[in-house]
Amino acid sequence: MKKKVQLILGSGGARGIAHIPIIEGLLKDEVEISKVIGCSMGAVIGGIYAAGHLEEYKKWLLSLTRNEVFDLMDFTLTKEGFIKGDKIFNKHREMTGDLLIEEFKIPFTAVAVDIISGEEVYFSKGDLYDALRASVAIPGFIIPHKTEQHVLIDGGVTNPLPLNLATKEDHSIVVGVDLSGPSDKNLELKKENKEDKKPLPHWFEQIIPSYLQNEEDSAEEDRETLSLLRLIETTFTLSQTKVNELTIAHYPPDILIRFPRKMTQTLDFFRANEIYTLGKQAYELNRKTILEKL
Repeated sequence: MKKKVQLILGSGGARGIAHIPIIEGLLKDEVEISKVIGCSMGAVIGGIYAAGHLEEYKKWLLSLTRNEVFDLMDFTLTKEGFIKGDKIFNKHREMTGDLLIEEFKIPFTAVAVDIISGEEVYFSKGDLYDALRASVAIPGFIIPHKTEQHVLIDGGVTNPLPLNLATKEDHSIVVGVDLSGPSDKNLELKKENKEDKKPLPHWFEQIIPSYLQNEEDSAEEDRETLSLLRLIETTFTLSQTKVNELTIAHYPPDILIRFPRKMTQTLDFFRANEIYTLGKQAYELNRKTILEKL
């Protein structure tokens, strides 16, 4: 009997676009994906795939420009964060309509965390976009998602690569996709040239104070002066990297596909085509091993 794949998709913001060609590669090789478990952007890609809408979502995502990405961010200045996070998922609903997880043909689970109790919350039923909104609520960026029972934030805080949720099954293998891996020059985006960088939309400059936006010009990644946004992002990503290392050691998957945490920044969704291309390269690098395991 040919084995099936349980697909575990990790957290990583815009790097999560690389999940799409991993899924496409498996399907092209006629690999049956029996279960999808995702955190943050891994939940977004995994959930939309499990719902049967990955192709139209991909086309839309790959078409986004820098300004369109900013237009999808409903900025607000509150003590809980500066992005509401509702506008982007309203756009998703326009594309797909309302979706209930329990109606998917492929079992799906999204991971979030209750900031009050510290307990992880797993969404395997209910409204898909409520689950995704909770799973992507990056602390400091996107305000928490509140329900009657919980105040929910990004599952990546405690479980950015939820390998522990995979189940032992005789006829399946576990494929984990880590977006916070070690450096790999073959899987990192080229730095943008200064002349290629477009200025932020004027309304964004008015809403977000300059000390949040800017950092000293430098070619070095480890520059001494960081903007507050970059500081929050880097701290969160470093934490995820450490948690992932421990998770992988404790719950080793049959196949582990890794993308470097420095591949691109969390909000670089306007570089979707470049990230997608790197995802295709990564699948090809791992394809032989995957097919041998099956």
